[in-house]
Amino acid sequence: MRSSIPGLGRVMVFLAAALASASFAIPEDWGEEGVQYGQLGTDVNLSCPGVRAGSPVQWRRAGATALPEGSAVQQGSLVLPSASLASMGTYSCHGKDGGLLHTVSLRLGHLPGVPFVSCRASDYENFSCSWTSTVETFLPTRYITTYRKKSLTGEEKRRNRNGHMGLCLQDPSRPGTCTVHRSEFWSSYRLNITEVNPLGFNYRLLDVTMQAIIKPDPPEGLVVEPIPLAPRRLHVSWKYPSSWPKEPHFQLRFRLQYRPIIHRSWSVVETVNLSEVITDAFAGLEHVVQVSAKDFLDAGNWSEWSAEARATPVRDLASTASEETTTDARLESLAEEPSQAPNPEPINHSDPLEKVAVLVSLGIFAFFVLAAVLVITILIWLRVRKHGKDKTKPNFLVAATHLKALPKAQIL
Repeated sequence: MRSSIPGLGRVMVFLAAALASASFAIPEDWGEEGVQYGQLGTDVNLSCPGVRAGSPVQWRRAGATALPEGSAVQQGSLVLPSASLASMGTYSCHGKDGGLLHTVSLRLGHLPGVPFVSCRASDYENFSCSWTSTVETFLPTRYITTYRKKSLTGEEKRRNRNGHMGLCLQDPSRPGTCTVHRSEFWSSYRLNITEVNPLGFNYRLLDVTMQAIIKPDPPEGLVVEPIPLAPRRLHVSWKYPSSWPKEPHFQLRFRLQYRPIIHRSWSVVETVNLSEVITDAFAGLEHVVQVSAKDFLDAGNWSEWSAEARATPVRDLASTASEETTTDARLESLAEEPSQAPNPEPINHSDPLEKVAVLVSLGIFAFFVLAAVLVITILIWLRVRKHGKDKTKPNFLVAATHLKALPKAQIL
């Protein structure tokens, strides 16, 4: 990052640049005496101190019979064009008589890149920043870490026109991190992380706001217990993370996730309490439970999930008694000694339920057969009756007509 920084940020850049310049101005500060650093891909000159101008100089490379290809001696110095990693090694210059004049170890690498920086506050009083290099330099590297408070009160501005500046303290036991102590929750800060190596430096400026980077540590002391006589319930309790000072003005809220161990999907419940009762657990199945925390006013991010805790709800009493009865019956049947004499009766492998099903099927079939016979009989009877009525009606009409045609005397 080489762009100009307006305002007070430029002061931080100048401070870091001064510290960086002091670091790589003295090569001995980076390693043992007699080491020279060079940039990969560029021409590297190895000088031979103490040689007189115009005196012949011979260069040698330890462990090799010849110098790197393309190298040349110019005015007593050895020039390595477009140096590569293969050019690294120990070189020595010798006088005309072969006497040793100087020895130098060559190390090659790259300039630092702009580091990647991220910051996080595990509580509202301190925040930490971590960084990683974006370029593999192959060289020893140091970091200069400073900060400046951006939001200043009137009194602070009068005391220090350049703003409140300080060092982001690095912990040797945690490489790649630094911490700003006694920070203010409602303030903003500008971090300057400068990466320095023997060839130069590069830096990253990062503006951070405490409300945005707050991320508590996971809750501690997670305990899950079954509730007696409650087959679908589990009691869950936990504690505040030890890194979060428990003050009335800065509380946490919590998120609880749980699932049966044989399932993959989680159920999630949010609460402001330090305990919760799960009411929809599966009786007799082991459950996995985790909890995370976040600022009560929803600032920042959720913490990582806590370590898992497991518990199994009690079994239902009715199902437990049924299972015990079935188990006892099976044990009793297994305890009976089988008779050694052969049984003359044939072995009947049929199931009683199967017999009942067959009988019911036969009864239903017989019912439908009888019903069909009855319907057919009724239909035949109706048809015969209708046919008989049709025959009687014409004979009656013929007889009536014949009587009407006879004389009355005959009729009488």
